[in-house]
Amino acid sequence: MALPPRVFFTLFEVSIRWDCSISDVAGWASDGKLRIMTGIGLVRCGDIAVAGTVTLSPMDLLPLFRRGSPSPTEGIIQRILPPDAEDWLIITDPPSGVPVTLADMLIRSDEVFAFEDTHDLGRRSSGGGNNEPPYDWIGMNIALIKRIHNHGLPPTQAELVAEMQDWFSSQTGGLKIPDSRSIRRRVTPIWHELRGDGN
Repeated sequence: MALPPRVFFTLFEVSIRWDCSISDVAGWASDGKLRIMTGIGLVRCGDIAVAGTVTLSPMDLLPLFRRGSPSPTEGIIQRILPPDAEDWLIITDPPSGVPVTLADMLIRSDEVFAFEDTHDLGRRSSGGGNNEPPYDWIGMNIALIKRIHNHGLPPTQAELVAEMQDWFSSQTGGLKIPDSRSIRRRVTPIWHELRGDGN
């Protein structure tokens, strides 16, 4: 039995998929071309209780999307747009807002595919015909996000690339390991956004 299609992509996955920076994705979202979403626990916006999936404004979290300089990985949201709502709501409880990390920011897959169709972007995850993609890049993305979430970044990008090569080796018994250049091309946008130095 086939699994249903995926519902969300993370910002990291989208930036790798489109070979762009997370700042670019945030810019397109601020221009209304995409919606960046996350999930929150119960909050109050005046008399209204909100929980679950909400839309975020990238401009409210601008320090997370800096180019060329170190950026924080967590911001505070103080206004949200619940599903089917027309106006932004201000979070009043908790009064300090709700923390959100880059790793928790999502874009619906139907919006990702529609954006690709509109701008004639090839999908990195698709293989030709019925052939499987040569390497499990989606699996590597998940391993990369878990590594950063659980342990942060290593001192150098080269170490991160080596760790991802080790991940491919462990998953395939050493039979299918992409070269370091291919891995680096996918790791670099994430490294650039989290370290801000592009190295």
